[in-house]
Amino acid sequence: MQFSVCMRDCYDTCSILSEFKDGRLRVKGNPEHPITAGFLCPKGALLPKWFHADDRLKRPLVRAGERGSGEFRETDWDEAIGLVAEKLRETIEEYGSESVLVYQYAGDRGVVNYAFPLRLFHHLNTAMLDYGICDRAGQEALRDVYGTAIGMDPEDLKNQRLIVYWGINAFWTNLHGFALAKRHDLEIWTVDVVRTETAKRSHRFFRIRPDTDVLFALGVAKVIIEEGLYDEAFVRENVYGFEEFKNYVKTLSLDYVGRETGISIGEIETFAREFADKRGVIHIGYGFQRSLAGGEAVRAIAILPALVGHRFGFIYDMKTIDKSYAEGAFLRTKPTKRIPQMKLAEYIERGEIKFLYIYNSNPLASLPNQNRLRNALLENDVFVVTHDIFLTDTALYSDVVLPANTFFERLDIADSYYHRYVALNEPVARLYGKSNSEVTRLLAKALGINNPYLYESDEDVIKKVLEINGLSWEELKKNGFVKVPEKPRKWETPSGKIEFYSRRAVERGLSPFPKYEKFEGRYPLRLLTPTHRMTITSQYHNTYGMADPSLYINPADANEREIKDGDAVEVFNDYGRIRTRARLSDDVPPGVVLLYKAFWVKLLGWNANFLTADETVKKYGNASAYHSTWIDVKRV
Repeated sequence: MQFSVCMRDCYDTCSILSEFKDGRLRVKGNPEHPITAGFLCPKGALLPKWFHADDRLKRPLVRAGERGSGEFRETDWDEAIGLVAEKLRETIEEYGSESVLVYQYAGDRGVVNYAFPLRLFHHLNTAMLDYGICDRAGQEALRDVYGTAIGMDPEDLKNQRLIVYWGINAFWTNLHGFALAKRHDLEIWTVDVVRTETAKRSHRFFRIRPDTDVLFALGVAKVIIEEGLYDEAFVRENVYGFEEFKNYVKTLSLDYVGRETGISIGEIETFAREFADKRGVIHIGYGFQRSLAGGEAVRAIAILPALVGHRFGFIYDMKTIDKSYAEGAFLRTKPTKRIPQMKLAEYIERGEIKFLYIYNSNPLASLPNQNRLRNALLENDVFVVTHDIFLTDTALYSDVVLPANTFFERLDIADSYYHRYVALNEPVARLYGKSNSEVTRLLAKALGINNPYLYESDEDVIKKVLEINGLSWEELKKNGFVKVPEKPRKWETPSGKIEFYSRRAVERGLSPFPKYEKFEGRYPLRLLTPTHRMTITSQYHNTYGMADPSLYINPADANEREIKDGDAVEVFNDYGRIRTRARLSDDVPPGVVLLYKAFWVKLLGWNANFLTADETVKKYGNASAYHSTWIDVKRV
């Protein structure tokens, strides 16, 4: 068997043992990997079905009808690459290099497959993305407090007693992390708006109202401080602005916190006392920080582990290796123009994007306000190239579609944003398509570029990245994974300490302390759009077919609208309207509804992002605010 690694945009980054026998792929979890621990999630177990899918693209396509119509003609690679290169050259000559945008994200997290194509676009001095779709607000917030968003090594959970899953449905989205906490017999708490599968499996569930995370965290901090439950010596030595923060939370009324959050004073006090006693750590989720209140919430939550004596007592991100060599930004000869990821439609409308090269992403399923984005592509002069495994919704709106291969068909490595292991991915078989690096080399050749960095082999790039990070290629080949050693860490804040009073936040025009703000929409119901258990954003919907398009609504809100379980309903706001079936559930609280996100529009006819807001959180890096969306619903 050969070593593979799941390249999906998922915490666990599982090490896989794969074989290709009798024309079929077989996979199993690597039993030697400390996190994967010999088992795969339901999505991973079905990877052979994805690999062998009948609807994989096999030949390049050129648009032959109206954009979005699905009318294409097949062609060969020579014509397709020649057409892309010719249009790329023409666009740069007529509009300048910054009119070209490469749009990619983490649909495939292989170091080479993710980063190598960027070398070409750096060489051409094109515009690049300023990423904001996923975890940006939390990244900025944690930098405000700790100077970094990199938290604890999850293997240190063996030394802990309590983990709080705050705004993360770990049983679905971090299954191996959840299993790790169970393996080490930690007490598990969940803080969330929705009674998720994780909440149902937790020892305690604290249900809060949307946007009140910041208040709940501040209320907990108030109790810990005023009852003297904090680690005095640690705080005195390592925290900047503690006295000011102490005075700040003194003005906070627990009655007010209880009324706003829906958590009783008794529950707030219990949380605070037991969290302090057990020196809890917190896995901070990504979902709730994709909101107008998300950045402030993460700032407040991040203070709690420090109060009880943890240097980095949170899990959020884990950037363990320097991958910059693979990307090759050193090839640029001009400053980089960054286009905010969440403002793609706006920049197309303004005529600033004339050529769009898309890989590792399906923005016509995953970006908010889909009506606006689709209209922008239909009504403006922009040439779109998509490199993908399937004819996605984005590919349907493209001028040229290039077939991609899967990670089972190429050499690569992948790190994790949850744990500290880098895993090897060996080619197992070859069916269709070309890798991102192969296409990059073909385009460079068609453009007549001779720079050797654009022709470097995948193996040489991998070896160089490993060398830069002090990791052994031989060890990786032997074991299938290597652990990245943790170097001595410090807080990279202006004060060199954990900042309860954040000087960095003040410099961005924010309050020095986390601040609660109420947000209200024009419609009465708050829409949450989390990921479904069997998809990763839009991936796997077409191959596994396990979509759940239902609108989950609390019985009280349904009764008010004379909606019964299973009724056809219309969900609407100023961004759009969709039709689906209602499912009545107490798992969602009154005033909140839930739709799972980013299913394929070409299969379902719509997805939740026809309703989601494209507003961004400017002071938190133009972060997304999907969950600050309000809707109404009626029976049809």
